Amino acid sequence: MRYPERLLRLIRALAGLPGIGPKSAQKLGLFLVQNPDIASDLRDSLEAAQALHPCPKCGNLAEDALCPICADPERDKTVICVVETISDLMAIERSGEYTGLYHVLGGALNPLEGIGPEQLNLERLFARLEGVNEVILATGMTVEGEATASYLAERLSQQHIRSTRLAYGLPVGGSLEYADEVTLARALENRRGYQ
Repeated sequence: MRYPERLLRLIRALAGLPGIGPKSAQKLGLFLVQNPDIASDLRDSLEAAQALHPCPKCGNLAEDALCPICADPERDKTVICVVETISDLMAIERSGEYTGLYHVLGGALNPLEGIGPEQLNLERLFARLEGVNEVILATGMTVEGEATASYLAERLSQQHIRSTRLAYGLPVGGSLEYADEVTLARALENRRGYQ
């Protein structure tokens, strides 16, 4: 069967999204064409999202001068949590446990890919450390994330700023039987007293 060209164009655009394969793109495209109210809401939301921009302070998404977190007077301004991406920031926010500020690096150090300190949002971080007591290094548990955390810890120690790293360990509800060796080793290294 030959699809109308406009539908094919929509399917190709949807297939360009992360995590959407050709069959999912086709299913979504047909759904949107058959549900014009939802398609209209999606179009309006996409147009409104064009006004979002990086927060000049932390790198999070903002629609005003600052992102909602930097603009919130209730946030603890003595702690900054450094993350690689906005998605990482959102994951930590969903926990509801962290009340400090953030700083989005925009990636991790990766010399093989040509990503050095100059390509990351580092200078803005070092410029905003006045009054900060702790920087939480919440980079990924990858080789690149570890290298980035190590680099930042060294730079922060030179400025006499305390840096901490997120704990490693087993997921809640996880079974020891299925945990990999590195996760188990880190969980043992970072064990704490039972409370």
